[in-house]
Amino acid sequence: MREVRVFELEHGEPVTAWRVARPTIFKVISGNVWLTVEGEHQDYWLAAGESIELARGSVAWISAERAAARFALAGASERKLPKLPLGWPMPGWLARRAGAA
Repeated sequence: MREVRVFELEHGEPVTAWRVARPTIFKVISGNVWLTVEGEHQDYWLAAGESIELARGSVAWISAERAAARFALAGASERKLPKLPLGWPMPGWLARRAGAA
């Protein structure tokens, strides 16, 4: 289970900044959002339905375009599945599960 937070940002509100505590997916629900991440060479203009993943420790600055905008923040997974080198046998329990499908 992961937490999802929804925010509303009115046009004319000051640019808002926050430090990302853990990997986060930023998704625009409505309106258009300007987003910049400190240390990156480009800004992002995101429309409804578009998203970007923000790394832990980054500082993001956001603002709404001409109208209000709504966006959601959801935790992204920090867990990585182990990668087996090519040619390694698949674990028995996984092979059985894959064959059952």
